[in-house]
This record gives sequence, C-alpha cells and structure tokens, in this order.
Amino acid sequence: MEVFSNSQLILLTLLMFAGGEVVMFCYMEWDTKNMDGLNLYQKMVASLFQVTNARHAGESAFDLSTISSAILVLFIVMMYLPPYTTFLPMKDHQNDCKRDKKSLVECLVFSQLSYLVIFIILICVTERESLKDDPLNFNALNITLEVISAYGNVGFSTGYSCARQSKPDATCKDSWIGFSGRWSTKGKFILILVMFFGRLKKFNVNGGKAWQLS
Repeated sequence: MEVFSNSQLILLTLLMFAGGEVVMFCYMEWDTKNMDGLNLYQKMVASLFQVTNARHAGESAFDLSTISSAILVLFIVMMYLPPYTTFLPMKDHQNDCKRDKKSLVECLVFSQLSYLVIFIILICVTERESLKDDPLNFNALNITLEVISAYGNVGFSTGYSCARQSKPDATCKDSWIGFSGRWSTKGKFILILVMFFGRLKKFNVNGGKAWQLS
C-alpha cells in the first residue's frame, strides 16, 4: 500500500527544503546589515521570500553579494535541483528497495555529491569570519576546490597569499602552506573527515539512487 503519492512527496520535500533554508538563513543573517531597519515580522517574511525564490522566480529581497557564502552555496544547490526532486523514494524506487531487501534507511542515503555540498556548507560556516574579513583568500570557490581536492585525495590547493589580504597584516609571512593551513581547527577537522570519506567512497558509490532528480 502506497503511503504517499508522488505529488505529496514533492510537497513534503519542498516544505523541508524551505524550512531548512529559512532556519539557516535567519541563523546566518539575522543580525547583519542586511536586516537593519526591519522588525521581527519583516525579517521573517523577507527571509521566507528570499529562500523560496531560490526554487522559483529568482527574485531577491537582499543584495546577494552581501549574503554569507554558506547561504550562497545552499542557494546554488536549490537552484540546481529540479522542481520535481523528492526527499523520499518514489513508488518505483520503494518497490526496488523491497525487491532488493534493502532497508528504508539504505534507500534514503545521500549521494556522494550531496555529502560534498554539506561539507562545503559546514566549512563556510566555520570559516565565516575569515570569509568576511579576507575575501580574496577565503571564498566559496577556494573552499570548494579544497574540499573536492581532499575528497579525491589529490592535494591541489589555492594556497594563501598575504598580498591578497584586504586588511594587510604586518605579521603575515608568505610560506609554502596549503589553503586549509589557515583554516580554523573546526574547518580542518571537517576537511579530515572529507579525506576519509574520499578514501572510503567505494562503500557509498551507489548512495542516493533512491532520490528522484530527473
């Protein structure tokens, strides 16, 4: 017996995405200059309008160039995913899972790309102060390259340059150091997890196949 119809699953996924986006958007932007002059009600409505448009019209209530990188990465993911994406497996996928005798948890495992997006967002959160104060060195693109490099166990890095600092530090000295060498302890720990995940990716190579993306 089918518990949810396909349309109900799509609606449930949309609500989960929107709810998660609103929570993270408010957490990252609530006390920033973007929210100056807005009361509690206006902040909530503007936040909901902003995150909802990442899945639809693309209209904006805020200047996207001033929004934190973690939110921008999340917006990129939301714009990448088609409107018929579902969080839970569709009927056909449910039947496939039953035939293969897989548990529902196994059928809901994220794809490797999904995990990488989560890692990038988490690092953007841990390094948010550096992203704001040193944007030429710390930016979402450099972080993404570092994460993907760690995942593939390659070793590429954009490095770190004192000359690119927007606020020059007289004590800063250029050295042969990877970009992640300037990260916080939390950011480095997450990158270590990415390297382990990359080494063990064989065990999750079929992950996320229960998701309906096309």
